[in-house]
Amino acid sequence: MRRLFILFIVIFLFSFSFAQSGRRADETALSSEAKVIKELTVKEMFTQATNYALDKITELEQKKVPYSESLHKEILQEQKQLAAKYASEVTSRKDLAGEDFYYLGRLHWLATNATDSAEAFKKFLAIPNGDTEMMQTARSVVVVISADAKDFETAEKTLAEYKKNQPIRTSEIAKMEKQMAHSYRLENKYELAVTHADEAFIATKTLLFEDSSRARSLSQFLDAGITAFEIQRELDNRVKAEETLETMRKYAVTVKSHSVYFRAVDERIRYLIDTKRKPAALELYKTTLKQLDQDFTDISLRNAVKSKLLKREKHYAILGETAPELASIDRWLPNNPQSFENLRGKVVLLDFWATWCGPCLAAFPSLIKLHNELEEKGLVILGVTKYYGQAYGDKADEAKEIEFLKDFKMKYKLPYSFVVAKNQANQSTYGAISIPTAVLIDRKGVVRFVESGTGETRERQINDMILKLLAEEE
Repeated sequence: MRRLFILFIVIFLFSFSFAQSGRRADETALSSEAKVIKELTVKEMFTQATNYALDKITELEQKKVPYSESLHKEILQEQKQLAAKYASEVTSRKDLAGEDFYYLGRLHWLATNATDSAEAFKKFLAIPNGDTEMMQTARSVVVVISADAKDFETAEKTLAEYKKNQPIRTSEIAKMEKQMAHSYRLENKYELAVTHADEAFIATKTLLFEDSSRARSLSQFLDAGITAFEIQRELDNRVKAEETLETMRKYAVTVKSHSVYFRAVDERIRYLIDTKRKPAALELYKTTLKQLDQDFTDISLRNAVKSKLLKREKHYAILGETAPELASIDRWLPNNPQSFENLRGKVVLLDFWATWCGPCLAAFPSLIKLHNELEEKGLVILGVTKYYGQAYGDKADEAKEIEFLKDFKMKYKLPYSFVVAKNQANQSTYGAISIPTAVLIDRKGVVRFVESGTGETRERQINDMILKLLAEEE
């Protein structure tokens, strides 16, 4: 017994000693890391944080680790955390001077800490005779942060300072002007937004030929062009709005972008319809189809635009028209049939969907939210589907499929009505060739919006249009 007791004491002391040594090793490692960080200059910290993502991705490529979106996000999050860690260390130092504030501002910006970033940059800008390039970069970030915070006085003043100094970078001008336009627009200050939107658009046109990344330059150009158009639309500057879209179309031809070309033409056709100029809209549709041969010598580019336009033909035809009543309806779930005639005064969202459609299911949370928040303000959502001859993963007759739809409605807690048709007639009428397709009918019973697909951009478009239609009088 005594031997067992002694053995237990020996094991305990050994384990305790091992744990303590492990703890000391961890503490030593942490202490060593802290010491290394304290020996770094602010510039060195910024360089390490900036290069972190690229270095990490390169390292993983060498180890042949497969790329994934989640892995990429994880690396970017680690980069933010490193930048925040370094920024915290720098902030604790008492001897900061000169360019230290610039690099501290960059660290905070990388860590997405906008407020502290702006403060650091303002301290740097207050230093006389600073590096001119750094001063311009600092000014550009202060403009973006101030505009985002709706501090327009600081943003406008700093932007003016930027434009009076050198070097002026087109990419920085684009970012500053875009943020100014966006923030003014959120405040419904369209007269102030429009100049900045136009300046951002001009800058992104230049970037189409300067930026090394085609994808980035096209995205910036498209975003700036659509923003400029939408602000002109809000101001009812019809000529300027259409000129902006036509400029987008012409530049799309120059840089051979079928996606920008289609977006510019599509926006213009829908704008003409929305402003009660439908004959002109349909004529533009026809002339564009003919003009494609001239605009794109590349057959693949030409066909890409043509395919998209042809899919939109039914949409253009029905936009601006009184909504056709739903046809060949077999069941309403619940059993409360409604006509568009009876729904006058309401804004109606038709969601064309199917139980087997993944993107349709992904849209459910947004639709539930819209129903819960806007039903009392006049929104009615109808989930339009048809018999597909299947239920619970097997072939099924109509009775069984109805039971499946009832269970499906309960499972996903969908609070709005389902409309079940016998055939494809409604999809054909509304151009819902692909699903999900969303159709919005205004309080007067007129079709105002038709779009297929899903995603954040589409969801935002639908939400914005619903709010616009709800704000309109019957």
